[in-house]
Amino acid sequence: MIEPTVTLPPTRVRRRPPPRPRAPVRWPVLVVVFVCAACGLVYELELVALASYLIGDSVTQASVVLSVMVFAMGLGSLLAKRLRCRAAVGFGLLEGALALIGGTSALVLYACFAWLGESRWVLVAFSLAIGVLIGAEIPLLMSLIQRAPQRPVSTGRAGRAGRPAAPGDPDDAAGTVADLFAADYVGALVGGLAFPFLLLPWLGQLTGALVTGAVNAVAGAVLVLWFFRRDLTARTRALVVGVNLAVLGVLATATVLVDDFEEAARRAVYGERVRVAVHTDLQEVVVTGGPGDLPDLYLDGRLRVSGADEHRFHEALVHPAMNGPHGRVLIVGGGDGLAAREVLRHPGVRSVTVVELDPGLVRLARTDPALAALNGRAFRDPRVRVVHADAFNWLRATAGHVQERYDVLISDLPDPGITRSTKLYAQEFYGLAAGVLADGGRLVVHAGPATDRPRTYWTADATLRAAGYATRPYSAEGGTPGFAAGPDRADRDSGTRHEPDDWGFLLAVRGTRQPALGLAADAPPLRSLAPRDLAAAARRAERTRITGLPPSTLVHPRYID
Repeated sequence: MIEPTVTLPPTRVRRRPPPRPRAPVRWPVLVVVFVCAACGLVYELELVALASYLIGDSVTQASVVLSVMVFAMGLGSLLAKRLRCRAAVGFGLLEGALALIGGTSALVLYACFAWLGESRWVLVAFSLAIGVLIGAEIPLLMSLIQRAPQRPVSTGRAGRAGRPAAPGDPDDAAGTVADLFAADYVGALVGGLAFPFLLLPWLGQLTGALVTGAVNAVAGAVLVLWFFRRDLTARTRALVVGVNLAVLGVLATATVLVDDFEEAARRAVYGERVRVAVHTDLQEVVVTGGPGDLPDLYLDGRLRVSGADEHRFHEALVHPAMNGPHGRVLIVGGGDGLAAREVLRHPGVRSVTVVELDPGLVRLARTDPALAALNGRAFRDPRVRVVHADAFNWLRATAGHVQERYDVLISDLPDPGITRSTKLYAQEFYGLAAGVLADGGRLVVHAGPATDRPRTYWTADATLRAAGYATRPYSAEGGTPGFAAGPDRADRDSGTRHEPDDWGFLLAVRGTRQPALGLAADAPPLRSLAPRDLAAAARRAERTRITGLPPSTLVHPRYID
Protein backbone atom coordinates (compact mmCIF):
# COMPACT_ATOMS: atom_id res chain seq x y z
CA MET A 1 0.00 0.00 0.00
CA ILE A 2 1.34 3.33 -1.04
CA GLU A 3 0.99 5.95 1.60
CA PRO A 4 0.22 9.48 0.54
CA THR A 5 3.05 11.95 0.59
CA VAL A 6 2.43 14.96 2.78
CA THR A 7 4.32 18.08 1.86
CA LEU A 8 4.89 20.45 4.77
CA PRO A 9 5.38 24.14 4.21
CA PRO A 10 9.02 25.30 4.58
CA THR A 11 9.99 26.36 8.08
CA ARG A 12 11.00 29.98 8.34
CA VAL A 13 14.24 30.31 10.27
CA ARG A 14 14.67 33.61 12.12
CA ARG A 15 18.22 34.71 11.79
CA ARG A 16 19.88 36.71 14.48
CA PRO A 17 21.36 40.05 13.42
CA PRO A 18 25.10 39.97 13.07
CA PRO A 19 26.90 40.94 16.23
CA ARG A 20 27.97 44.55 16.54
CA PRO A 21 31.69 44.91 15.76
CA ARG A 22 33.80 44.93 18.87
CA ALA A 23 36.28 47.63 17.78
CA PRO A 24 33.94 50.63 18.25
CA VAL A 25 33.61 49.70 21.95
CA ARG A 26 36.95 48.09 22.59
CA TRP A 27 39.18 50.95 21.49
CA PRO A 28 37.43 53.76 23.39
CA VAL A 29 37.66 51.67 26.56
CA LEU A 30 41.38 51.08 26.02
CA VAL A 31 41.96 54.79 25.39
CA VAL A 32 40.19 55.65 28.65
CA VAL A 33 42.23 53.00 30.47
CA PHE A 34 45.35 54.70 29.12
CA VAL A 35 44.21 58.17 30.25
CA CYS A 36 43.03 57.02 33.67
CA ALA A 37 46.27 55.13 34.31
CA ALA A 38 48.30 58.24 33.44
CA CYS A 39 46.17 60.35 35.79
CA GLY A 40 46.42 57.79 38.57
CA LEU A 41 50.20 57.72 38.46
CA VAL A 42 50.30 61.53 38.46
CA TYR A 43 48.24 61.53 41.67
CA GLU A 44 50.65 59.02 43.18
CA LEU A 45 53.80 60.93 42.23
CA GLU A 46 52.28 64.23 43.32
CA LEU A 47 51.59 62.82 46.79
CA VAL A 48 55.15 61.49 47.06
CA ALA A 49 56.69 64.78 45.90
CA LEU A 50 54.57 67.00 48.12
CA ALA A 51 55.00 64.75 51.15
CA SER A 52 58.77 64.79 50.68
CA TYR A 53 58.66 68.59 50.62
CA LEU A 54 56.28 69.03 53.56
CA ILE A 55 57.41 66.18 55.80
CA GLY A 56 60.88 65.28 54.53
CA ASP A 57 62.68 61.94 54.15
CA SER A 58 61.52 61.08 50.64
CA VAL A 59 62.33 57.36 51.04
CA THR A 60 59.91 57.01 53.95
CA GLN A 61 57.18 59.07 52.30
CA ALA A 62 57.46 57.16 49.01
CA SER A 63 57.28 53.86 50.90
CA VAL A 64 54.17 54.97 52.81
CA VAL A 65 52.35 56.25 49.72
CA LEU A 66 53.19 53.28 47.50
CA SER A 67 52.49 50.56 50.07
CA VAL A 68 49.19 52.08 51.20
CA MET A 69 48.09 52.73 47.63
CA VAL A 70 48.88 49.21 46.39
CA PHE A 71 47.01 47.72 49.35
CA ALA A 72 44.06 50.02 48.67
CA MET A 73 44.01 49.04 44.99
CA GLY A 74 43.46 45.43 45.98
CA LEU A 75 40.70 46.50 48.32
CA GLY A 76 39.10 48.57 45.57
CA SER A 77 39.10 45.61 43.19
CA LEU A 78 37.16 43.57 45.72
CA LEU A 79 34.67 46.35 46.39
CA ALA A 80 34.07 46.80 42.65
CA LYS A 81 32.34 43.41 42.51
CA ARG A 82 29.18 45.03 43.85
CA LEU A 83 29.09 47.51 40.96
CA ARG A 84 29.64 45.14 38.04
CA CYS A 85 25.89 44.85 37.36
CA ARG A 86 25.82 48.65 36.98
CA ALA A 87 29.25 49.06 35.47
CA ALA A 88 28.46 52.10 33.31
CA VAL A 89 26.95 54.34 35.99
CA GLY A 90 29.42 52.98 38.56
CA PHE A 91 32.41 53.86 36.39
CA GLY A 92 31.07 57.33 35.61
CA LEU A 93 30.60 58.15 39.30
CA LEU A 94 33.89 56.50 40.29
CA GLU A 95 35.90 58.62 37.85
CA GLY A 96 34.18 61.75 39.11
CA ALA A 97 35.12 60.87 42.69
CA LEU A 98 38.69 60.00 41.68
CA ALA A 99 39.06 63.27 39.78
CA LEU A 100 37.81 65.27 42.77
CA ILE A 101 39.92 63.50 45.39
CA GLY A 102 43.05 63.17 43.29
CA GLY A 103 42.80 66.64 41.81
CA THR A 104 42.39 68.38 45.17
CA SER A 105 44.75 66.14 47.14
CA ALA A 106 47.76 68.46 46.84
CA LEU A 107 45.65 71.48 47.76
CA VAL A 108 44.19 69.85 50.88
CA LEU A 109 47.51 68.33 51.95
CA TYR A 110 49.24 71.71 51.72
CA ALA A 111 46.37 73.43 53.54
CA CYS A 112 46.50 70.95 56.43
CA PHE A 113 50.24 71.47 56.75
CA ALA A 114 50.02 75.26 56.57
CA TRP A 115 47.15 75.84 58.98
CA LEU A 116 46.97 72.71 61.13
CA GLY A 117 50.63 71.66 61.17
CA GLU A 118 49.62 68.03 60.55
CA SER A 119 49.97 66.22 57.23
CA ARG A 120 51.04 62.62 57.88
CA TRP A 121 47.60 61.15 58.48
CA VAL A 122 46.11 63.27 55.69
CA LEU A 123 48.72 61.76 53.36
CA VAL A 124 47.73 58.24 54.40
CA ALA A 125 44.02 59.02 53.97
CA PHE A 126 44.49 60.36 50.44
CA SER A 127 46.72 57.41 49.48
CA LEU A 128 44.06 55.01 50.74
CA ALA A 129 41.15 56.76 49.01
CA ILE A 130 42.91 57.21 45.66
CA GLY A 131 44.15 53.62 45.75
CA VAL A 132 40.66 52.23 46.36
CA LEU A 133 39.23 54.19 43.44
CA ILE A 134 42.07 53.24 41.08
CA GLY A 135 41.74 49.58 42.06
CA ALA A 136 38.03 49.59 41.21
CA GLU A 137 38.64 50.85 37.66
CA ILE A 138 39.86 47.65 35.99
CA PRO A 139 37.00 45.35 37.11
CA LEU A 140 34.43 47.90 35.94
CA LEU A 141 36.23 48.48 32.67
CA MET A 142 36.42 44.72 32.17
CA SER A 143 32.65 44.58 32.52
CA LEU A 144 32.20 47.46 30.10
CA ILE A 145 34.46 46.04 27.41
CA GLN A 146 32.48 42.80 27.51
CA ARG A 147 29.22 44.62 26.76
CA ALA A 148 29.65 43.87 23.07
CA PRO A 149 27.20 41.12 21.99
CA GLN A 150 28.66 37.66 21.94
CA ARG A 151 28.96 35.75 18.69
CA PRO A 152 26.51 32.90 18.39
CA VAL A 153 27.95 29.66 19.63
CA SER A 154 28.47 27.10 16.92
CA THR A 155 26.31 23.97 17.18
CA GLY A 156 28.63 22.02 14.99
CA ARG A 157 31.20 19.50 16.04
CA ALA A 158 33.78 22.18 16.78
CA GLY A 159 31.31 23.97 19.04
CA ARG A 160 30.46 20.76 20.87
CA ALA A 161 34.15 20.14 21.29
CA GLY A 162 34.56 23.50 23.01
CA ARG A 163 36.37 25.49 20.35
CA PRO A 164 38.64 28.07 22.10
CA ALA A 165 37.95 31.71 21.41
CA ALA A 166 40.17 33.30 18.82
CA PRO A 167 42.17 36.35 19.78
CA GLY A 168 40.02 39.47 19.43
CA ASP A 169 36.73 37.60 19.96
CA PRO A 170 34.45 39.10 22.60
CA ASP A 171 34.61 35.91 24.63
CA ASP A 172 38.42 35.98 24.67
CA ALA A 173 38.74 36.97 28.33
CA ALA A 174 42.50 36.43 28.45
CA GLY A 175 43.03 38.70 25.46
CA THR A 176 40.77 41.35 26.95
CA VAL A 177 42.68 41.35 30.22
CA ALA A 178 45.97 41.55 28.33
CA ASP A 179 44.74 44.57 26.35
CA LEU A 180 43.49 46.33 29.48
CA PHE A 181 46.72 45.87 31.37
CA ALA A 182 48.82 46.84 28.35
CA ALA A 183 46.90 50.13 28.05
CA ASP A 184 47.14 50.60 31.81
CA TYR A 185 50.91 50.13 31.93
CA VAL A 186 51.57 52.34 28.90
CA GLY A 187 49.38 55.04 30.43
CA ALA A 188 51.33 54.78 33.68
CA LEU A 189 54.55 55.27 31.73
CA VAL A 190 53.22 58.42 30.07
CA GLY A 191 51.92 59.80 33.37
CA GLY A 192 55.18 59.03 35.11
CA LEU A 193 57.15 60.93 32.48
CA ALA A 194 54.67 63.79 32.16
CA PHE A 195 54.76 64.61 35.89
CA PRO A 196 58.44 65.61 36.27
CA PHE A 197 59.01 66.92 32.74
CA LEU A 198 55.73 68.70 31.93
CA LEU A 199 53.28 69.15 34.79
CA LEU A 200 55.68 69.99 37.61
CA PRO A 201 57.85 72.58 35.79
CA TRP A 202 55.00 74.16 33.79
CA LEU A 203 52.06 74.07 36.20
CA GLY A 204 53.48 73.28 39.63
CA GLN A 205 52.19 70.72 42.08
CA LEU A 206 48.83 72.32 42.93
CA THR A 207 47.68 73.36 39.45
CA GLY A 208 49.13 70.21 37.90
CA ALA A 209 47.00 68.00 40.16
CA LEU A 210 43.86 70.07 39.44
CA VAL A 211 44.35 69.88 35.66
CA THR A 212 44.98 66.13 35.90
CA GLY A 213 41.72 65.73 37.80
CA ALA A 214 39.82 67.60 35.08
CA VAL A 215 41.26 65.35 32.37
CA ASN A 216 40.34 62.31 34.45
CA ALA A 217 36.72 63.44 34.88
CA VAL A 218 36.24 64.28 31.19
CA ALA A 219 37.66 60.94 30.02
CA GLY A 220 35.42 58.89 32.30
CA ALA A 221 32.28 60.90 31.54
CA VAL A 222 32.75 60.81 27.76
CA LEU A 223 33.19 57.04 27.75
CA VAL A 224 30.07 56.37 29.77
CA LEU A 225 27.77 59.06 28.36
CA TRP A 226 28.61 58.44 24.70
CA PHE A 227 29.70 54.86 24.14
CA PHE A 228 27.56 53.23 26.85
CA ARG A 229 24.63 55.62 26.91
CA ARG A 230 22.21 52.76 26.22
CA ASP A 231 23.21 51.20 29.55
CA LEU A 232 22.03 54.29 31.42
CA THR A 233 18.52 55.25 32.38
CA ALA A 234 17.46 58.87 32.23
CA ARG A 235 17.94 59.11 35.98
CA THR A 236 21.43 57.60 36.06
CA ARG A 237 22.46 59.67 33.03
CA ALA A 238 21.44 62.84 34.83
CA LEU A 239 23.31 61.65 37.93
CA VAL A 240 26.56 61.05 36.03
CA VAL A 241 26.28 64.38 34.22
CA GLY A 242 25.51 66.28 37.41
CA VAL A 243 28.33 64.71 39.44
CA ASN A 244 30.96 65.28 36.78
CA LEU A 245 29.86 68.85 36.09
CA ALA A 246 30.04 69.57 39.81
CA VAL A 247 33.54 68.05 40.00
CA LEU A 248 34.71 70.07 37.01
CA GLY A 249 33.23 73.20 38.59
CA VAL A 250 35.14 72.60 41.82
CA LEU A 251 38.40 71.91 39.99
CA ALA A 252 37.99 74.98 37.75
CA THR A 253 37.25 77.23 40.73
CA ALA A 254 40.24 75.88 42.63
CA THR A 255 42.46 76.45 39.59
CA VAL A 256 41.38 80.09 39.35
CA LEU A 257 41.99 80.66 43.07
CA VAL A 258 45.16 78.57 43.42
CA ASP A 259 47.53 81.56 43.37
CA ASP A 260 45.61 83.31 46.15
CA PHE A 261 45.51 80.08 48.12
CA GLU A 262 49.24 79.51 47.73
CA GLU A 263 49.99 83.06 48.87
CA ALA A 264 47.77 82.70 51.94
CA ALA A 265 49.28 79.30 52.80
CA ARG A 266 52.78 80.69 52.39
CA ARG A 267 51.97 83.48 54.84
CA ALA A 268 50.63 80.89 57.28
CA VAL A 269 53.91 78.95 57.05
CA TYR A 270 56.47 81.76 56.82
CA GLY A 271 54.65 84.69 58.39
CA GLU A 272 53.67 88.00 56.90
CA ARG A 273 57.16 89.12 55.87
CA VAL A 274 57.60 87.09 52.69
CA ARG A 275 59.75 89.16 50.34
CA VAL A 276 60.54 86.71 47.55
CA ALA A 277 59.06 83.30 46.76
CA VAL A 278 60.23 81.44 43.66
CA HIS A 279 60.06 77.88 42.42
CA THR A 280 63.32 76.92 40.78
CA ASP A 281 63.68 73.74 38.76
CA LEU A 282 64.70 71.93 41.96
CA GLN A 283 63.09 73.53 45.00
CA GLU A 284 61.02 76.33 46.49
CA VAL A 285 63.11 79.31 47.63
CA VAL A 286 61.55 81.83 50.00
CA VAL A 287 63.19 84.95 51.40
CA THR A 288 61.54 86.68 54.34
CA GLY A 289 62.26 89.92 56.16
CA GLY A 290 60.98 93.45 56.26
CA PRO A 291 62.69 96.57 54.88
CA GLY A 292 65.95 97.14 56.69
CA ASP A 293 65.88 93.68 58.33
CA LEU A 294 68.38 90.91 57.72
CA PRO A 295 66.78 88.29 55.45
CA ASP A 296 65.95 84.69 56.28
CA LEU A 297 66.28 82.08 53.53
CA TYR A 298 64.07 78.97 53.36
CA LEU A 299 64.74 76.08 51.00
CA ASP A 300 61.80 73.73 50.55
CA GLY A 301 60.29 75.06 53.74
CA ARG A 302 63.41 74.56 55.88
CA LEU A 303 65.14 77.56 57.41
CA ARG A 304 68.54 77.42 55.76
CA VAL A 305 69.87 80.91 56.52
CA SER A 306 68.93 83.09 59.46
CA GLY A 307 70.20 86.57 58.79
CA ALA A 308 70.42 87.33 62.50
CA ASP A 309 73.04 84.70 63.33
CA GLU A 310 74.13 82.95 60.14
CA HIS A 311 77.63 84.32 60.88
CA ARG A 312 77.89 81.84 63.77
CA PHE A 313 77.37 78.96 61.38
CA HIS A 314 79.52 80.14 58.49
CA GLU A 315 82.42 81.39 60.58
CA ALA A 316 82.57 78.02 62.37
CA LEU A 317 82.26 76.16 59.08
CA VAL A 318 84.90 78.05 57.10
CA HIS A 319 87.67 79.53 59.23
CA PRO A 320 89.02 76.44 61.07
CA ALA A 321 89.50 74.78 57.66
CA MET A 322 91.49 77.79 56.42
CA ASN A 323 94.23 77.17 59.02
CA GLY A 324 96.97 76.23 56.55
CA PRO A 325 97.47 76.74 52.81
CA HIS A 326 94.25 78.07 51.32
CA GLY A 327 95.04 79.54 47.92
CA ARG A 328 92.49 77.34 46.13
CA VAL A 329 89.18 76.57 47.80
CA LEU A 330 86.33 74.32 46.67
CA ILE A 331 82.83 74.80 48.14
CA VAL A 332 80.25 72.04 47.65
CA GLY A 333 76.79 73.57 47.98
CA GLY A 334 76.83 77.08 49.31
CA GLY A 335 74.54 78.54 46.66
CA ASP A 336 73.61 81.36 49.06
CA GLY A 337 77.16 82.74 48.75
CA LEU A 338 77.72 83.02 52.50
CA ALA A 339 80.50 80.44 52.74
CA ALA A 340 82.21 82.11 49.78
CA ARG A 341 81.93 85.43 51.62
CA GLU A 342 83.87 84.05 54.59
CA VAL A 343 86.49 82.41 52.35
CA LEU A 344 87.12 85.67 50.49
CA ARG A 345 87.86 87.48 53.74
CA HIS A 346 91.26 85.72 53.73
CA PRO A 347 93.68 87.77 51.61
CA GLY A 348 95.66 84.67 50.59
CA VAL A 349 92.78 83.17 48.58
CA ARG A 350 93.45 83.05 44.83
CA SER A 351 90.39 81.17 43.53
CA VAL A 352 87.09 79.81 44.83
CA THR A 353 85.03 77.20 42.99
CA VAL A 354 81.41 76.80 44.08
CA VAL A 355 79.65 73.60 42.93
CA GLU A 356 75.92 74.27 43.36
CA LEU A 357 73.18 72.17 41.79
CA ASP A 358 70.48 74.86 41.69
CA PRO A 359 71.24 77.82 39.38
CA GLY A 360 68.04 79.52 40.54
CA LEU A 361 69.38 79.82 44.08
CA VAL A 362 72.66 81.33 42.87
CA ARG A 363 70.78 83.74 40.63
CA LEU A 364 68.66 84.90 43.57
CA ALA A 365 71.70 85.24 45.85
CA ARG A 366 73.39 87.33 43.16
CA THR A 367 70.46 89.63 42.31
CA ASP A 368 68.27 89.98 45.41
CA PRO A 369 69.42 93.16 47.18
CA ALA A 370 69.05 91.77 50.70
CA LEU A 371 70.77 88.43 49.99
CA ALA A 372 73.49 90.07 47.91
CA ALA A 373 74.20 92.49 50.75
CA LEU A 374 74.27 89.62 53.25
CA ASN A 375 76.78 87.57 51.22
CA GLY A 376 78.94 90.60 50.51
CA ARG A 377 78.25 90.26 46.76
CA ALA A 378 80.58 87.27 46.75
CA PHE A 379 79.42 86.03 43.35
CA ARG A 380 80.60 89.26 41.72
CA ASP A 381 84.18 88.66 42.87
CA PRO A 382 86.35 87.67 39.87
CA ARG A 383 88.04 84.97 41.94
CA VAL A 384 84.74 83.06 42.31
CA ARG A 385 83.71 80.52 39.69
CA VAL A 386 80.30 78.81 39.92
CA VAL A 387 79.70 75.34 38.50
CA HIS A 388 76.09 74.17 38.26
CA ALA A 389 76.32 70.42 38.62
CA ASP A 390 75.62 67.52 40.93
CA ALA A 391 78.63 67.57 43.26
CA PHE A 392 79.01 63.79 43.27
CA ASN A 393 79.08 63.50 39.48
CA TRP A 394 81.29 66.58 39.15
CA LEU A 395 83.85 65.17 41.56
CA ARG A 396 83.81 61.81 39.80
CA ALA A 397 84.51 63.53 36.48
CA THR A 398 87.11 65.88 37.99
CA ALA A 399 89.05 63.64 40.39
CA GLY A 400 92.41 62.70 38.90
CA HIS A 401 92.12 65.25 36.09
CA VAL A 402 92.66 68.52 37.95
CA GLN A 403 95.83 70.37 37.05
CA GLU A 404 96.04 72.05 40.44
CA ARG A 405 94.39 70.51 43.47
CA TYR A 406 92.41 72.31 46.13
CA ASP A 407 93.86 73.24 49.50
CA VAL A 408 90.45 73.35 51.20
CA LEU A 409 87.15 71.64 50.48
CA ILE A 410 84.10 73.01 52.32
CA SER A 411 80.94 70.89 52.38
CA ASP A 412 78.15 73.43 52.96
CA LEU A 413 75.17 71.11 52.64
CA PRO A 414 71.89 70.40 54.43
CA ASP A 415 71.86 67.84 57.21
CA PRO A 416 72.72 64.29 56.08
CA GLY A 417 69.29 63.07 57.14
CA ILE A 418 67.75 64.81 54.12
CA THR A 419 67.63 62.03 51.56
CA ARG A 420 68.60 64.17 48.58
CA SER A 421 71.94 65.03 50.23
CA THR A 422 72.66 61.63 51.75
CA LYS A 423 74.94 60.52 48.90
CA LEU A 424 77.12 63.58 49.54
CA TYR A 425 77.79 62.20 53.03
CA ALA A 426 78.67 58.71 51.76
CA GLN A 427 82.06 57.02 51.98
CA GLU A 428 82.29 57.03 48.19
CA PHE A 429 81.86 60.81 48.06
CA TYR A 430 84.66 61.37 50.55
CA GLY A 431 86.84 59.05 48.53
CA LEU A 432 86.23 61.20 45.45
CA ALA A 433 86.95 64.34 47.48
CA ALA A 434 90.40 62.96 48.30
CA GLY A 435 91.17 62.93 44.59
CA VAL A 436 90.89 66.72 44.30
CA LEU A 437 92.62 67.65 47.59
CA ALA A 438 96.24 68.68 47.64
CA ASP A 439 98.70 66.99 50.01
CA GLY A 440 97.72 68.12 53.48
CA GLY A 441 94.47 69.56 52.12
CA ARG A 442 91.63 69.93 54.58
CA LEU A 443 87.99 68.93 54.29
CA VAL A 444 85.29 70.36 56.57
CA VAL A 445 81.81 68.87 56.73
CA HIS A 446 78.61 70.22 58.24
CA ALA A 447 77.22 67.00 59.75
CA GLY A 448 74.07 68.14 61.54
CA PRO A 449 73.47 68.95 65.21
CA ALA A 450 75.81 66.98 67.46
CA THR A 451 73.64 67.37 70.55
CA ASP A 452 70.21 66.57 69.14
CA ARG A 453 71.19 64.00 66.51
CA PRO A 454 74.40 62.44 67.79
CA ARG A 455 73.96 59.20 65.89
CA THR A 456 73.79 61.03 62.56
CA TYR A 457 76.72 63.24 63.51
CA TRP A 458 79.01 60.39 64.58
CA THR A 459 77.96 58.29 61.60
CA ALA A 460 79.39 61.06 59.41
CA ASP A 461 82.57 60.89 61.50
CA ALA A 462 82.78 57.10 61.08
CA THR A 463 82.23 57.50 57.34
CA LEU A 464 85.08 59.98 57.00
CA ARG A 465 87.42 57.71 58.95
CA ALA A 466 86.41 54.73 56.79
CA ALA A 467 87.35 56.79 53.73
CA GLY A 468 90.87 57.28 55.10
CA TYR A 469 90.58 60.60 56.94
CA ALA A 470 91.58 61.61 60.44
CA THR A 471 88.92 63.83 61.95
CA ARG A 472 88.56 66.56 64.55
CA PRO A 473 84.94 67.03 65.73
CA TYR A 474 83.66 70.37 66.97
CA SER A 475 80.37 72.22 67.22
CA ALA A 476 79.02 75.74 67.39
CA GLU A 477 76.10 77.05 69.38
CA GLY A 478 73.19 78.52 67.46
CA GLY A 479 71.02 81.40 68.50
CA THR A 480 68.00 81.10 66.19
CA PRO A 481 65.74 78.08 66.79
CA GLY A 482 65.28 76.05 63.64
CA PHE A 483 68.17 77.48 61.63
CA ALA A 484 69.69 74.71 59.52
CA ALA A 485 67.61 72.39 61.63
CA GLY A 486 66.26 68.99 61.07
CA PRO A 487 66.28 66.49 58.25
CA ASP A 488 62.52 66.83 58.05
CA ARG A 489 59.49 68.44 59.59
CA ALA A 490 58.59 65.60 61.90
CA ASP A 491 58.87 67.86 64.94
CA ARG A 492 56.27 70.21 63.54
CA ASP A 493 53.92 67.44 62.51
CA SER A 494 54.11 65.74 65.88
CA GLY A 495 53.45 68.97 67.69
CA THR A 496 56.76 68.98 69.56
CA ARG A 497 58.54 72.17 68.57
CA HIS A 498 61.94 71.10 69.89
CA GLU A 499 64.61 72.49 67.59
CA PRO A 500 68.35 71.74 67.48
CA ASP A 501 70.42 74.46 69.15
CA ASP A 502 73.86 73.67 67.77
CA TRP A 503 75.67 72.86 64.53
CA GLY A 504 78.12 70.00 64.33
CA PHE A 505 81.21 70.09 62.11
CA LEU A 506 83.99 67.67 61.24
CA LEU A 507 87.43 68.85 60.18
CA ALA A 508 89.32 66.11 58.32
CA VAL A 509 92.66 65.43 56.60
CA ARG A 510 93.96 62.36 54.81
CA GLY A 511 96.00 60.05 57.01
CA THR A 512 96.00 59.14 60.68
CA ARG A 513 97.09 62.39 62.29
CA GLN A 514 94.31 64.64 63.56
CA PRO A 515 94.21 68.14 62.04
CA ALA A 516 94.94 71.09 64.28
CA LEU A 517 91.86 73.04 65.29
CA GLY A 518 92.76 76.70 65.06
CA LEU A 519 92.61 79.84 62.93
CA ALA A 520 94.86 80.92 60.09
CA ALA A 521 97.44 83.65 60.59
CA ASP A 522 95.62 85.88 58.09
CA ALA A 523 92.19 85.20 59.62
CA PRO A 524 90.05 88.36 59.69
CA PRO A 525 88.37 89.61 62.88
CA LEU A 526 85.46 87.29 63.66
CA ARG A 527 82.27 88.12 65.51
CA SER A 528 81.58 84.76 67.12
CA LEU A 529 84.74 82.66 66.93
CA ALA A 530 88.04 82.87 68.79
CA PRO A 531 90.82 80.29 69.40
CA ARG A 532 89.59 79.69 72.94
CA ASP A 533 86.10 79.06 71.58
CA LEU A 534 87.39 76.25 69.37
CA ALA A 535 88.72 74.30 72.33
CA ALA A 536 85.33 74.53 74.00
CA ALA A 537 83.65 73.59 70.72
CA ALA A 538 85.73 70.43 70.49
CA ARG A 539 84.94 69.44 74.07
CA ARG A 540 81.23 70.07 73.51
CA ALA A 541 81.17 67.75 70.52
CA GLU A 542 83.22 65.03 72.26
CA ARG A 543 80.65 64.80 75.05
CA THR A 544 78.14 63.41 72.55
CA ARG A 545 80.45 60.76 71.07
CA ILE A 546 78.96 57.40 70.05
CA THR A 547 81.44 54.68 69.17
CA GLY A 548 81.22 51.58 67.04
CA LEU A 549 79.00 53.06 64.32
CA PRO A 550 79.38 51.66 60.78
CA PRO A 551 80.05 54.04 57.87
CA SER A 552 77.37 55.16 55.45
CA THR A 553 77.70 54.11 51.82
CA LEU A 554 75.67 54.62 48.68
CA VAL A 555 74.08 51.19 48.90
CA HIS A 556 73.63 51.29 52.67
CA PRO A 557 72.82 54.82 53.90
CA ARG A 558 72.76 54.95 57.69
CA TYR A 559 71.78 58.51 58.55
CA ILE A 560 68.76 57.78 60.70
CA ASP A 561 68.10 59.18 64.17
